[in-house]
Amino acid sequence: MKLFNFKSKNQEEKFKCNCCGKIYDNIPLTFGNDYPAFYYTIPESEIEKRIEYEKSLCVIDEKYFFHRVSLEIPILDYPENLNFDIWTTISEENFIKRNEDWNNPGRISNEPYFGWLENEIPTYSDTFHLETISTENVVGEIPNLEIIDNNHSLYFDQQNGISFKKAQKIAQYILQKQHN
Repeated sequence: MKLFNFKSKNQEEKFKCNCCGKIYDNIPLTFGNDYPAFYYTIPESEIEKRIEYEKSLCVIDEKYFFHRVSLEIPILDYPENLNFDIWTTISEENFIKRNEDWNNPGRISNEPYFGWLENEIPTYSDTFHLETISTENVVGEIPNLEIIDNNHSLYFDQQNGISFKKAQKIAQYILQKQHN
């Protein structure tokens, strides 16, 4: 089955999922993970006891700290970016600082936080534990993530952008995985 782009009456592009045939008004460009990968290693019977979780923050065993971040990959020939809402590690000190500054508009001036990527990014090989930095965003938005491992293809794509055709391939791949 091929990818079809349809034009609606108002000339917006439609996107058809190759897997199920669903037609989207716009290409899905935001994907994410509900939890850091480490979360899934905890037996279900122990989750409530060992994990503290809020929408964008997670602590496991009171010693492993994670926060949700936004990885954006520019699409060179399209007006929107490909986005991944994912998780990275964060030091306990920076985790506390993030909590203290949660509703502080001045947090945007905080120094970046170092961390290790805690999710695999579909279609990119070996993204687990890539070196990253996160910079605070305005209140109400998760931090922006930058890959700093300059030997990885994800770093290259984030720095240089990707084609719309590649973004379509990534979206199709992710949708197919979600439907299986």
